[in-house]
Amino acid sequence: MANGSRQAAWEFFGTELKRRREDAGLTQVELGSRVFVSGGYIGQFEQAIRKPQLDVAQRIDEVLQTDGIFERLCRKLIDDKRYAEYFAGVVELERQATQICEFAPTLVPGMLQTAVYARAVTVAANPFVTDEYVEEKVTARLERARILEDATRPEYWVVLHENVLCVPVGGRESMAAQLHHIARLMRERLVMVTVLPYSAGAHPSMGGMLTLLEFDDAPPAAYTETSFSGTLVDDPGVVKNAQRAYDLLRVAALSPEASLALIESVAEDYRRCTRTT
Repeated sequence: MANGSRQAAWEFFGTELKRRREDAGLTQVELGSRVFVSGGYIGQFEQAIRKPQLDVAQRIDEVLQTDGIFERLCRKLIDDKRYAEYFAGVVELERQATQICEFAPTLVPGMLQTAVYARAVTVAANPFVTDEYVEEKVTARLERARILEDATRPEYWVVLHENVLCVPVGGRESMAAQLHHIARLMRERLVMVTVLPYSAGAHPSMGGMLTLLEFDDAPPAAYTETSFSGTLVDDPGVVKNAQRAYDLLRVAALSPEASLALIESVAEDYRRCTRTT
């Protein structure tokens, strides 16, 4: 579904929600309290500013007795085969975020990946799929990255574990190009990337990838991901703990200048290895 039609569909979701809520004689605050979100959240859903998660849509159906209409709408709208179901909602939030902070323990984050790197990751995880499937996934990742070039782009902070630099995904030439791509974005001040070195030892987010999202007119959210699942949360207590963990990662990471020097040095090492083989 194209972005324009998706947005129109979310606006329909919001308009229908407002109509059904008012028919039930409930304020935004009253409905919010019954589905365990704030009244402000309900307002954001109705204005298509924020997209409700599936479990919230299901609770809205229960409270308003709407025979599953909001669950069906939500499932239809998040059914973007380019992304795992648990990640589709994150993609929507990225487009609205004013700041995105990521910790990547093993792989370059999707929004920083080159096409060659993204293709190698996709094939490694899906060795029996068609070329069309692979290209669809790669295209989706490159499309996500376009927000970094927008005039209204979010601040994008990334902490890369040194592991990410040392695994030659797609081969040495691929890694050299990937690291030079990251260095270019850093030098153009489109992103802020730091490296958590091996010498830092144990760190507070050893369970997997972590993403924090902040918004102008909505509470922050956190997303964690392991190999086969992801969890998007906006519970204030959980998000606060995730933010603290990220702060500790930033303190333990190298400075931006030292990180850039390391990334470019490792990229050149890959280049030299490529030339001599």
